Amino acid sequence: MDKDTRSGKPLAQIDRVQQAGDAMVAYIEKADLKRGDRLPTERELMSTLGVGRSTVRELIGRFQALGVLESRRGSGTYLLQPISSKTISMPLLLKTADLRDALLQTLEVRRGLEVEASMVAARRRTSEDLRIIEAKLGEMERVHLLKGTSGVEDLAFHLAIYNATHNPLFHQLLEQMREAFERFWDKPFDRPDFARRSFPFHRTLFNAIAAQNSEAARRETLKILAVVEDDIKEMSK
Repeated sequence: MDKDTRSGKPLAQIDRVQQAGDAMVAYIEKADLKRGDRLPTERELMSTLGVGRSTVRELIGRFQALGVLESRRGSGTYLLQPISSKTISMPLLLKTADLRDALLQTLEVRRGLEVEASMVAARRRTSEDLRIIEAKLGEMERVHLLKGTSGVEDLAFHLAIYNATHNPLFHQLLEQMREAFERFWDKPFDRPDFARRSFPFHRTLFNAIAAQNSEAARRETLKILAVVEDDIKEMSK
């Protein structure tokens, strides 16, 4: 696990990636990298940023989603847009210590994005999109049946639906709000059963997208988010 170099204490995943992101921006700015310049290798970035390989890869994936970086097979990772600490689009955060309020406020935004994304995905999905979504759903179901919950796998399923819209702004918006959204998949209120009742609706959502039925996709997404809202209110009492 990566550590805070000042205290030696392990960093939470969200904090680790955020700090690594800040360090990456600072490095690009200091090195005066221009559009089209190649970044150092993963190993060099690990040494420069002081983090592990998994954090570097997650960070590169996030910057790719924001349209800042591009990884080219066999060639390396390249800067697509000039960035600095003043210009890079940073994550959108809620400045509230109250988890209930943060989740409910984020849910309002999530509802708008995910309902629209599921409807667009139902209209535009390709057979390859469907294969990926079903694979993510299968992994989510496997882990859920094994552990009774599935955080990372649940997020991967929803991300696959965003990608199936073929509108990069959906993915970029998710990356911008990823820290806020990840609270839904991080056992809120220390309850592994959070939103567990929504589990069956992920399969019916997939079926709606497979059938290219955008209205059914809208309904199933709303069912999932209704369970989430109910659990936030019930578990925060």
